[in-house]
Amino acid sequence: MTRRAVIGAAGAVAAGAVITPTVMATTGDSGGADTKAEDTEPGTTTETFPRTRSEAATGEAPVEAAFPIGYVGVRWGGTDEATGGGIRLTDADGGQGAWRSLGDGGCSVANGGGVLIAADQAAGYELRAPDGATGLRSLALDTLHGPDRKVAVPSDPTRVRGVQYLTRAAWGADESLRFKADGTENSPTAFYPFQTITVHHTAMANDDPDPAATVRAIYQLHAVTNDWGDIGYHFLIDEEGRIYEGRYSGDDGLPAHDADGKVVTAFHVGGFNSGNLGIALLGTFTEQGPKEAARAALTRLVKVLVRQHGVDPQARVTYTNPVNGTQKEVAEISGHRDWMATECPGEVMYAELERLRTAVATGR
Repeated sequence: MTRRAVIGAAGAVAAGAVITPTVMATTGDSGGADTKAEDTEPGTTTETFPRTRSEAATGEAPVEAAFPIGYVGVRWGGTDEATGGGIRLTDADGGQGAWRSLGDGGCSVANGGGVLIAADQAAGYELRAPDGATGLRSLALDTLHGPDRKVAVPSDPTRVRGVQYLTRAAWGADESLRFKADGTENSPTAFYPFQTITVHHTAMANDDPDPAATVRAIYQLHAVTNDWGDIGYHFLIDEEGRIYEGRYSGDDGLPAHDADGKVVTAFHVGGFNSGNLGIALLGTFTEQGPKEAARAALTRLVKVLVRQHGVDPQARVTYTNPVNGTQKEVAEISGHRDWMATECPGEVMYAELERLRTAVATGR
């Protein structure tokens, strides 16, 4: 039976040289209020993104949303296997599609599982809980049609040692999602010396027509539904090789790091997060590998990171959790399944990790 999980990551536990981007990355947004063009900071332009809309539900009763549903996030407790679980979508005319499996190849979640499913702008959906699942919860998401948010985005491309990436602002991260209703930060940043890199896949549909919208959906699910306070990964890479800044790490323009080169704790490998940098490839790679553009972007990014932190990409290391002392022997560049029982990053992608280590070490 196949291990399943919530898109992307397991829950969180709570040095290297500084990585300096060519252009500072602006990560703030309007927090709901429009940003006037004349208020835009120097070096940025104002872009408009739709505010994410969501509706939560529990159990297996049919769900209708007041907006076209782009994604459905499903969570459950009791089992991390999706055996018997399913979803069927309802169109605007009330027609119901065929039952679809909740799928294979995801990442494990402690004492439960889940998935984020593309819903093709459905009007509603119905769920069947996986066998043995408890506490079934779901979330309808629309990341395309909500009210406008105006965001200050860097005018020029942002880079880490020549590797171009999209800042949080550039993919439309709503920074207000990181905060509780009382204004306090849900998961305050904590930084620890770099130790390892873990590769994931998001276990979603390949050939994604709007990967930035998918990143916003993952962010909403991780930050709010999972109550992690932010997206679970440090970086994400889409099929065309675009790199997305993930977990918020401050306003100094250093993605995933503080000014001293320490890594911000994210939420991608439960119990082993601090000092462990997580990179997720958008898509499912159980039966196929990533496209060449994504593979090349992953190699470039990992090469920059291991060089900056002065580690051997082909080494085996003993990771030590700086919070509680828990240890795990892993490859310096590992897959999620090296840490826990999960399909992630997919059978084919996992088999490619040795090639990644060699390419990073030799430049070939």
